[in-house]
Amino acid sequence: MPTETVYGLAADAANPRAVAAVYAAKGRPSFNPLIAHVADLAMARRIAGFEARAEALAARFWPGPLTLVLPASDDMAVCDLARAGLDTVAVRAPAHPLAHALIAAFGGPVVAPSANRSGRPSPTTLADAMDETGAAAAAVLDGGPCAIGLESTVVSLLDTPRLLRPGAVTRAEIEAVVGPLSEAEADAKRSPGRLTRHYAPNLPVRLNVTEPRDDEVWVGFGPRWPGAFNLSPRGDLAEAAANLFSFLRAADRSQAKGIAVAPVPGEGLGEAINDRLRRAAGFVG
Repeated sequence: MPTETVYGLAADAANPRAVAAVYAAKGRPSFNPLIAHVADLAMARRIAGFEARAEALAARFWPGPLTLVLPASDDMAVCDLARAGLDTVAVRAPAHPLAHALIAAFGGPVVAPSANRSGRPSPTTLADAMDETGAAAAAVLDGGPCAIGLESTVVSLLDTPRLLRPGAVTRAEIEAVVGPLSEAEADAKRSPGRLTRHYAPNLPVRLNVTEPRDDEVWVGFGPRWPGAFNLSPRGDLAEAAANLFSFLRAADRSQAKGIAVAPVPGEGLGEAINDRLRRAAGFVG
Protein backbone atom coordinates (compact mmCIF):
# COMPACT_ATOMS: atom_id res chain seq x y z
CA MET A 1 0.00 0.00 0.00
CA PRO A 2 1.19 3.57 -0.60
CA THR A 3 1.80 6.04 2.19
CA GLU A 4 3.04 9.60 2.00
CA THR A 5 6.48 8.34 3.10
CA VAL A 6 7.22 5.06 1.25
CA TYR A 7 5.31 2.01 0.01
CA GLY A 8 4.51 -0.50 2.75
CA LEU A 9 3.97 -4.26 2.83
CA ALA A 10 0.72 -4.34 4.79
CA ALA A 11 -0.81 -7.04 6.99
CA ASP A 12 -3.18 -7.45 9.93
CA ALA A 13 -1.24 -6.30 13.01
CA ALA A 14 -3.21 -8.69 15.25
CA ASN A 15 -2.47 -11.82 13.20
CA PRO A 16 0.88 -13.47 14.06
CA ARG A 17 0.83 -15.60 10.91
CA ALA A 18 0.28 -12.54 8.71
CA VAL A 19 3.04 -10.65 10.53
CA ALA A 20 5.37 -13.65 10.19
CA ALA A 21 4.67 -13.63 6.44
CA VAL A 22 5.75 -9.97 6.30
CA TYR A 23 8.99 -10.76 8.13
CA ALA A 24 9.60 -13.66 5.73
CA ALA A 25 8.91 -11.58 2.62
CA LYS A 26 11.31 -8.89 3.79
CA GLY A 27 13.93 -11.24 5.21
CA ARG A 28 13.70 -9.01 8.28
CA PRO A 29 15.15 -9.86 11.72
CA SER A 30 12.25 -10.55 14.08
CA PHE A 31 13.81 -8.40 16.81
CA ASN A 32 13.09 -5.32 14.70
CA PRO A 33 9.59 -4.04 15.67
CA LEU A 34 6.96 -3.00 13.14
CA ILE A 35 4.87 0.17 13.14
CA ALA A 36 1.12 -0.20 13.66
CA HIS A 37 -0.66 2.08 11.20
CA VAL A 38 -4.03 3.39 12.33
CA ALA A 39 -6.85 5.31 10.68
CA ASP A 40 -7.11 7.98 13.34
CA LEU A 41 -6.37 8.97 16.93
CA ALA A 42 -9.37 7.04 18.25
CA MET A 43 -7.96 3.79 16.86
CA ALA A 44 -4.51 4.66 18.24
CA ARG A 45 -5.92 5.17 21.72
CA ARG A 46 -7.30 1.63 21.66
CA ILE A 47 -3.83 0.10 21.27
CA ALA A 48 -1.49 2.52 23.08
CA GLY A 49 -1.37 4.51 26.29
CA PHE A 50 -1.64 8.19 25.41
CA GLU A 51 -0.62 10.99 27.78
CA ALA A 52 -0.48 14.76 27.33
CA ARG A 53 2.69 14.86 25.21
CA ALA A 54 1.46 12.10 22.90
CA GLU A 55 -1.89 13.81 22.52
CA ALA A 56 -0.16 17.09 21.67
CA LEU A 57 2.11 15.53 19.03
CA ALA A 58 -0.76 13.59 17.45
CA ALA A 59 -2.88 16.73 17.33
CA ARG A 60 -0.07 18.64 15.63
CA PHE A 61 1.31 16.07 13.17
CA TRP A 62 -1.35 13.40 12.49
CA PRO A 63 -2.23 12.27 9.97
CA GLY A 64 1.36 12.46 8.84
CA PRO A 65 4.90 11.09 8.97
CA LEU A 66 5.36 10.86 12.76
CA THR A 67 5.50 7.57 14.68
CA LEU A 68 5.07 7.54 18.46
CA VAL A 69 6.49 4.78 20.68
CA LEU A 70 4.13 4.35 23.61
CA PRO A 71 3.15 1.72 26.20
CA ALA A 72 1.08 -1.02 24.56
CA SER A 73 -2.42 -1.18 26.02
CA ASP A 74 -3.82 -4.09 23.96
CA ASP A 75 -1.56 -7.08 23.40
CA MET A 76 -4.08 -8.64 21.01
CA ALA A 77 -4.62 -5.70 18.62
CA VAL A 78 -0.89 -5.58 17.80
CA CYS A 79 0.51 -9.04 18.34
CA ASP A 80 3.66 -9.85 20.26
CA LEU A 81 5.56 -10.68 17.07
CA ALA A 82 4.79 -7.27 15.54
CA ARG A 83 6.04 -5.60 18.73
CA ALA A 84 9.20 -7.78 18.73
CA GLY A 85 8.25 -9.02 22.19
CA LEU A 86 8.34 -5.53 23.69
CA ASP A 87 5.81 -3.96 26.05
CA THR A 88 5.59 -0.93 23.76
CA VAL A 89 3.99 -0.25 20.41
CA ALA A 90 5.07 2.07 17.59
CA VAL A 91 2.00 3.76 16.09
CA ARG A 92 1.22 6.34 13.42
CA ALA A 93 -1.69 7.57 11.30
CA PRO A 94 -0.56 7.87 7.65
CA ALA A 95 -1.73 10.81 5.56
CA HIS A 96 -2.09 9.06 2.19
CA PRO A 97 -5.80 8.77 1.28
CA LEU A 98 -5.48 5.19 0.02
CA ALA A 99 -3.69 4.06 3.17
CA HIS A 100 -6.31 5.76 5.33
CA ALA A 101 -9.17 4.21 3.34
CA LEU A 102 -7.65 0.72 3.57
CA ILE A 103 -7.09 0.87 7.33
CA ALA A 104 -10.50 2.43 7.99
CA ALA A 105 -12.23 -0.25 5.90
CA PHE A 106 -10.28 -3.00 7.66
CA GLY A 107 -11.21 -1.56 11.05
CA GLY A 108 -7.98 -2.26 12.93
CA PRO A 109 -4.26 -1.49 12.97
CA VAL A 110 -2.13 -2.63 10.06
CA VAL A 111 1.61 -3.23 10.08
CA ALA A 112 3.16 -1.83 6.92
CA PRO A 113 6.97 -1.81 6.96
CA SER A 114 8.63 -0.51 3.82
CA ALA A 115 8.01 -2.98 1.00
CA ASN A 116 11.66 -3.73 0.31
CA ARG A 117 13.88 -6.63 1.26
CA SER A 118 15.46 -5.95 4.65
CA GLY A 119 18.37 -3.54 4.47
CA ARG A 120 17.58 -2.36 0.93
CA PRO A 121 16.50 1.15 -0.11
CA SER A 122 12.82 1.74 0.57
CA PRO A 123 10.47 1.81 -2.46
CA THR A 124 8.82 5.11 -3.33
CA THR A 125 6.95 3.82 -6.41
CA LEU A 126 4.75 0.78 -6.92
CA ALA A 127 7.17 -0.56 -9.53
CA ASP A 128 10.04 -0.61 -7.04
CA ALA A 129 7.82 -2.15 -4.36
CA MET A 130 6.77 -4.91 -6.77
CA ASP A 131 10.39 -5.51 -7.73
CA GLU A 132 11.31 -6.01 -4.07
CA THR A 133 8.43 -7.93 -2.45
CA GLY A 134 5.63 -8.01 -5.00
CA ALA A 135 5.72 -11.79 -5.24
CA ALA A 136 4.55 -11.98 -1.62
CA ALA A 137 1.61 -9.57 -2.03
CA ALA A 138 -1.96 -10.77 -2.42
CA ALA A 139 -3.09 -7.38 -3.76
CA VAL A 140 -1.56 -3.99 -4.55
CA LEU A 141 -2.70 -0.38 -4.32
CA ASP A 142 -1.08 2.09 -6.71
CA GLY A 143 -1.02 5.56 -5.19
CA GLY A 144 1.62 7.03 -7.50
CA PRO A 145 5.04 8.22 -6.34
CA CYS A 146 5.32 8.87 -2.61
CA ALA A 147 5.26 12.57 -1.77
CA ILE A 148 7.88 12.52 1.01
CA GLY A 149 10.14 9.59 0.17
CA LEU A 150 11.63 9.07 3.66
CA GLU A 151 10.25 6.89 6.43
CA SER A 152 8.47 8.55 9.34
CA THR A 153 10.17 10.25 12.24
CA VAL A 154 10.07 8.01 15.34
CA VAL A 155 9.81 9.52 18.83
CA SER A 156 9.69 7.60 22.11
CA LEU A 157 7.55 9.06 24.91
CA LEU A 158 8.20 6.42 27.56
CA ASP A 159 9.89 8.92 29.87
CA THR A 160 12.12 11.65 28.48
CA PRO A 161 11.13 12.28 24.84
CA ARG A 162 13.73 10.63 22.59
CA LEU A 163 14.33 10.90 18.86
CA LEU A 164 14.75 7.29 17.74
CA ARG A 165 14.75 7.90 13.99
CA PRO A 166 14.87 11.26 12.20
CA GLY A 167 12.39 11.79 9.40
CA ALA A 168 10.17 14.29 7.62
CA VAL A 169 8.94 15.83 10.88
CA THR A 170 12.10 17.55 12.05
CA ARG A 171 13.71 17.65 15.48
CA ALA A 172 12.95 21.37 15.77
CA GLU A 173 9.26 20.86 14.95
CA ILE A 174 8.92 18.16 17.61
CA GLU A 175 10.84 20.13 20.23
CA ALA A 176 8.49 23.07 19.67
CA VAL A 177 5.71 20.84 21.02
CA VAL A 178 7.34 18.67 23.74
CA GLY A 179 10.62 20.39 24.55
CA PRO A 180 14.19 19.08 24.14
CA LEU A 181 14.69 15.58 22.73
CA SER A 182 17.22 13.20 24.26
CA GLU A 183 19.31 10.89 22.11
CA ALA A 184 18.05 7.49 21.03
CA GLU A 185 20.29 4.97 22.79
CA ALA A 186 18.05 4.10 25.74
CA ASP A 187 15.07 3.17 23.55
CA ALA A 188 16.77 2.41 20.23
CA LYS A 189 15.59 -1.24 20.12
CA ARG A 190 11.97 0.00 20.14
CA SER A 191 12.27 1.61 16.68
CA PRO A 192 12.53 0.16 13.18
CA GLY A 193 15.28 1.37 10.86
CA ARG A 194 18.05 1.24 13.49
CA LEU A 195 20.27 -1.43 11.92
CA THR A 196 23.75 -0.17 11.11
CA ARG A 197 23.50 -1.29 7.49
CA HIS A 198 20.07 -0.33 6.28
CA TYR A 199 18.49 1.28 3.21
CA ALA A 200 21.54 -0.06 1.35
CA PRO A 201 22.04 -0.57 -2.42
CA ASN A 202 24.23 -3.43 -3.60
CA LEU A 203 27.03 -1.10 -4.70
CA PRO A 204 29.29 0.38 -2.02
CA VAL A 205 28.41 3.95 -1.02
CA ARG A 206 30.86 6.77 -0.22
CA LEU A 207 29.58 9.91 1.47
CA ASN A 208 30.55 13.60 1.48
CA VAL A 209 32.45 13.17 -1.78
CA THR A 210 33.51 16.25 -3.76
CA GLU A 211 35.43 14.39 -6.49
CA PRO A 212 33.97 11.03 -7.56
CA ARG A 213 36.20 8.33 -8.96
CA ASP A 214 35.95 7.38 -12.62
CA ASP A 215 34.25 4.08 -11.76
CA GLU A 216 31.62 5.64 -9.46
CA VAL A 217 28.15 6.89 -10.29
CA TRP A 218 27.62 10.38 -8.91
CA VAL A 219 24.72 11.43 -6.66
CA GLY A 220 24.87 15.19 -6.24
CA PHE A 221 23.04 17.87 -4.30
CA GLY A 222 22.71 21.52 -5.19
CA PRO A 223 23.88 23.64 -8.13
CA ARG A 224 27.58 22.84 -7.61
CA TRP A 225 27.10 19.18 -8.48
CA PRO A 226 25.48 18.69 -11.93
CA GLY A 227 24.56 15.27 -13.22
CA ALA A 228 21.74 12.84 -13.91
CA PHE A 229 21.35 11.91 -10.24
CA ASN A 230 21.28 15.31 -8.55
CA LEU A 231 18.97 14.97 -5.55
CA SER A 232 17.97 18.62 -5.89
CA PRO A 233 19.75 20.96 -8.31
CA ARG A 234 18.32 23.95 -6.42
CA GLY A 235 19.40 22.61 -3.03
CA ASP A 236 15.90 21.86 -1.71
CA LEU A 237 16.02 19.28 1.11
CA ALA A 238 12.38 18.22 0.63
CA GLU A 239 13.05 17.49 -3.04
CA ALA A 240 16.22 15.63 -2.09
CA ALA A 241 14.32 13.46 0.42
CA ALA A 242 11.68 12.59 -2.17
CA ASN A 243 14.38 11.55 -4.68
CA LEU A 244 16.80 9.81 -2.32
CA PHE A 245 15.74 6.16 -2.48
CA SER A 246 14.71 6.17 -6.15
CA PHE A 247 18.08 7.71 -7.10
CA LEU A 248 20.01 5.18 -5.00
CA ARG A 249 18.08 2.42 -6.74
CA ALA A 250 18.75 3.89 -10.18
CA ALA A 251 22.44 4.36 -9.39
CA ASP A 252 22.58 0.76 -8.17
CA ARG A 253 21.41 -0.43 -11.60
CA SER A 254 24.31 1.30 -13.37
CA GLN A 255 27.50 -0.36 -14.56
CA ALA A 256 29.58 1.54 -12.00
CA LYS A 257 31.69 -0.01 -9.24
CA GLY A 258 30.35 2.27 -6.52
CA ILE A 259 28.15 5.23 -5.61
CA ALA A 260 29.61 8.59 -4.55
CA VAL A 261 27.31 11.02 -2.76
CA ALA A 262 27.94 14.76 -2.47
CA PRO A 263 27.67 16.49 0.92
CA VAL A 264 24.10 17.18 2.07
CA PRO A 265 23.51 19.82 4.78
CA GLY A 266 22.57 18.34 8.13
CA GLU A 267 20.02 20.81 9.41
CA GLY A 268 16.24 20.28 9.33
CA LEU A 269 15.23 17.48 6.97
CA GLY A 270 18.93 17.01 6.19
CA GLU A 271 19.30 15.17 9.53
CA ALA A 272 17.01 12.41 8.27
CA ILE A 273 18.62 12.32 4.80
CA ASN A 274 22.09 11.96 6.30
CA ASP A 275 20.88 9.27 8.72
CA ARG A 276 19.64 7.19 5.75
CA LEU A 277 22.85 7.82 3.80
CA ARG A 278 25.06 6.75 6.72
CA ARG A 279 23.11 3.52 7.08
CA ALA A 280 23.20 2.96 3.29
CA ALA A 281 26.98 3.25 3.53
CA GLY A 282 27.06 0.79 6.44
CA PHE A 283 27.88 3.01 9.38
CA VAL A 284 26.29 5.48 11.79
CA GLY A 285 27.66 8.20 14.00
